[in-house]
Amino acid sequence: MKGSTQERWINVDEVADYFGVKPATIRDWIKKKNGIPAVKIGRSWKFKYSELDNWAKSGAAAEETVTD
Repeated sequence: MKGSTQERWINVDEVADYFGVKPATIRDWIKKKNGIPAVKIGRSWKFKYSELDNWAKSGAAAEETVTD
């Protein structure tokens, strides 16, 4: 694939840092199956920035509200 740039996969900690939340929050979103674009590779969850951006912009992330 000469000349093409491939987006690298990132892990739960990097996603948490990107969104400004704790890694446990990301894992909770995955468990709740709220549509966060995640792929399990082995024992690790992997993500791509572009897919996360599209998910957040779609409003799906806003559906995850915390109620006391």
